Amino acid sequence: MNERDRQQRLWVAKQAGKLQRGVINRREFIRRAALAGFGITSMRYLAACAAPAAAPTAEQVQATVGPESAATELTAQQQFLKEVGGQFAGTTIRVVSESTPPSRAISEIMQQEFIPLTGINVEWEQLPLDQVLAKISQDTAGGLGANDIYYWDQAWVGRFVNDAVDPSELMAKTDLAYPDWNFDDFIPELVENIATYKGQLAAIPYDIPIFIMMYRKDIFDELGLSVPTTMSEYMEVIKAINEAKAPEVYGTVGQWKSGHYALETDWTAWHWSHGGRIFDADEQPVLNDEAGVTGAEYMLELGKYMPPGVTTWDWSGEGDAFTQGLAGVYISWGEFFPGFDDPQKSKVVGLVEPAPCPKEDALRTKAECGFDETPGISHQGGSSMAVSKFSKNVDAAWVFLQWATSSDITTRASLLGGGATPIRFSNFTDPRIKANDKVVAGTTRHFAVTLDAIQNRMGTEPHLPEWAALSVDSFAVELGKMTTGQQDIQTTLDNMAAAAAKAVG
Repeated sequence: MNERDRQQRLWVAKQAGKLQRGVINRREFIRRAALAGFGITSMRYLAACAAPAAAPTAEQVQATVGPESAATELTAQQQFLKEVGGQFAGTTIRVVSESTPPSRAISEIMQQEFIPLTGINVEWEQLPLDQVLAKISQDTAGGLGANDIYYWDQAWVGRFVNDAVDPSELMAKTDLAYPDWNFDDFIPELVENIATYKGQLAAIPYDIPIFIMMYRKDIFDELGLSVPTTMSEYMEVIKAINEAKAPEVYGTVGQWKSGHYALETDWTAWHWSHGGRIFDADEQPVLNDEAGVTGAEYMLELGKYMPPGVTTWDWSGEGDAFTQGLAGVYISWGEFFPGFDDPQKSKVVGLVEPAPCPKEDALRTKAECGFDETPGISHQGGSSMAVSKFSKNVDAAWVFLQWATSSDITTRASLLGGGATPIRFSNFTDPRIKANDKVVAGTTRHFAVTLDAIQNRMGTEPHLPEWAALSVDSFAVELGKMTTGQQDIQTTLDNMAAAAAKAVG
């Protein structure tokens, strides 16, 4: 690390302190972080979400214990934690991560199982992403080793790749190999898009919010509609539902809140699915080309068949509207699907089905884009975890990270933490997941579609440091003018392209 890089990291940590004290706001922090080369892609952070749901109870955790859980007597996993993990009893390892449903679920399991079995003390700070970035930046700038395990937004991988222990080196430590951990079980598309930088493995995949299609089977059956498989069919189905059912039930819903990251993620699905890309292979903005216009036209056409409140909704408002029965079909984050079968809050229990998103009309390849942008209608927002190279407890940290990302724990986090953690093939075939493949609160009926989205339809935003500021402060603002009729499509896309050109210099 050169001195300029070190100073930039310290400066970012200082700006995060200003945000925490209220001297600057979240948008200004994102802008300043981008100036120092640190982007943010986390949907949860950029959403400025409300207070998170509570961690699972001890009873809920116990209900997810399986035959290969370390909590189950005489399993190889339990023996490993006692014997191999037990070598590090009394050691304290520190984890810093964004506060997310998977983190809350895994840390609760940790308190009940990992810590008692190993004697390793784990201090897991779960913070807003700006404070996570501040801690990692300060830690790596000084080589302090204050945190043993880092949580990385996918936009940080290139910046911190040299500050982590190479996972390949850790996996070569056969005496520390967690039973049946099996790196090949991680879905390759996630390894490539959220844990790798320029072909170099840097971290371990951790979670994966992603877009899928969700539709009202009762309405489709009533109207004699087929599940759409093309973009034109999707539009025709929405029109048909709207014509037959509005204003009680509209064709679709959206996350169109002006100036909000949700609006930008909504736009990407239609932009990418009509052959659009944000940057070309020379890393120049081209989002305002003919394909970009076509995608925006499609997006605005969809808006004709949405409830009037759509321009005030982020993804939570959109999900709530669908949960209350206000629309027939939509494409958005699959982690909202379990709530549709929850009788405590849903009016559509058992009526919603998951399906793959319709096939894109045109689709650019990753090689045709810049900054690792990978077009696909199923927009994703995943993250990863890594062992700090400055850690004084690398082996103990690796024991913990393997446990936390093992098949058993990620399966249980998927059940307890909102369904955003299926990062392994085995998560989708586990009997506990299959047992919830039914109409029940916390259902996993959508998991097969989620896997298909990851493997075949996944869209990844550009991984440039300026992306968070660009997508929120410029793109979401300009798109808000377009969706509210204040600005035409070409002007909107031209303004976005100009902002992108300025951001990349």
